[in-house]
Amino acid sequence: MTGAPVQALHETLRALIFETARETEGVGELAESLKWGEPSFTPARPRIGSSVRLATRKDDTVAMLFICHTNLVDRFRELYPDTFAFEGNRALVFRPGEAVPVAETKHCIALALTYFQR
Repeated sequence: MTGAPVQALHETLRALIFETARETEGVGELAESLKWGEPSFTPARPRIGSSVRLATRKDDTVAMLFICHTNLVDRFRELYPDTFAFEGNRALVFRPGEAVPVAETKHCIALALTYFQR
């Protein structure tokens, strides 16, 4: 399935990251860069939040990755145990053709982008 469906999912998730940053008080502008060859999104101002990365995998999934020592994914697992596919303490995994749970995904993104404010 590599190709358009995977790219569309990647773009949907990227758009959700920027939309969430605009809607979340205190986040402000995002800095977009490449980390390990993958797009990474972090609040431009220091000590606001943790980064969110997107990685397209060989199995045609797209992982939304979070810094593992933040315990964010453990928190997401507590909040949404039946909503997401999880990868250890690092990622939410999305599959092309499956609906993205928009509200829940945006909540997780907001928690990451405001991590240092709590």
